[in-house]
Amino acid sequence: MASPKVVAEYAKSGRSTCKGCSKAISVGALRLGSSSKDPRGFDLVKWFHVDCFPDASRSLPAADEIVGFSSLKDQDKDALRELEASAALDHNSEEVHKRGVESSAKKEAKSSKKQKVSLTDKTGNEDRKPEEEKLSANDKNNCQMIEFDISDTKDKYKNATLPLKWKAFRTVIFREKEDGLYDSQKIAAFDFDGCLANTSVRRVGPDAWSLMYPSIPEKLQGLYKEGYKLVIFTNESNIERWKNKQQQAVDSKIGRLENFIKCVNVPVQVFIACGLGKSKDQTPDDLFRKPQPGMWTLMEKYLNSGIEVDMDQSFYVGDAAGRTNDHSDADIQFAKAVGLKFHVPEEFFHA
Repeated sequence: MASPKVVAEYAKSGRSTCKGCSKAISVGALRLGSSSKDPRGFDLVKWFHVDCFPDASRSLPAADEIVGFSSLKDQDKDALRELEASAALDHNSEEVHKRGVESSAKKEAKSSKKQKVSLTDKTGNEDRKPEEEKLSANDKNNCQMIEFDISDTKDKYKNATLPLKWKAFRTVIFREKEDGLYDSQKIAAFDFDGCLANTSVRRVGPDAWSLMYPSIPEKLQGLYKEGYKLVIFTNESNIERWKNKQQQAVDSKIGRLENFIKCVNVPVQVFIACGLGKSKDQTPDDLFRKPQPGMWTLMEKYLNSGIEVDMDQSFYVGDAAGRTNDHSDADIQFAKAVGLKFHVPEEFFHA
């Protein structure tokens, strides 16, 4: 596999997060990207602060070979040349280390760097930019503070056993990565019920659904070929409500999703929010239930291989747009909370 290219540019927004220290990269700040190709041939870029670029002694090319170097300001060119020189020194030190001669100063530097990364990872993305605030500050902060580790996932959702490939994390059920599902900068996200599938609360079971629009398989396959990762974000509070029939609720929802994915014949990442919405006693929405952006946070921060999402190319499609006959405005508010372009399904699928 070819070595990743290194690119340099000024951050176009405050949305990108450094994959080294997990802090936001400010608008206009110089950032370095490690660019590689996914199996479909599309570019995947992981962004870093200049000082956080990983293992620079091995992965940093000569400064004038960095893509975008010629467009940088003179002082930033100088900074990259200094980084190049420092990387060369580090490389020489590593060669000496291999021969058994260690530098105590280098040990201390590595120890200090590890401590810095560890502390930053625990604090998360507290430096998000004001323009990202779509919900109340408290709601947004709570969702951004979600911490995820694969060891925290379970094979059961409370009393219900999940099928193979499915895991539970807190009040979310998600589908594990499968062959052919590639993480991407471009996300094509969809609601499920009333958007991709025609369903009814009066009918239960994995086969109790039909395609909402006949053009859906071709449309999704086309997006996949264009390098998009397809993601479904769906609310299903019946899984939480049906205490005595939880297994039936899980089997019905997951069965429909599995059958839908077989029907469209394209890999899809799926997140199911099982938590409840606001109640009369003013209990707030579950953090993962739309319009809260918790499911998106889980995908973007932890289940997209650290790849920064291109918000200009990504979008969300849902039927709950707050129109006269809509059951709610959860989908359009979810898109606003995340910062995604929003489409209603009848327009997107050209019904």
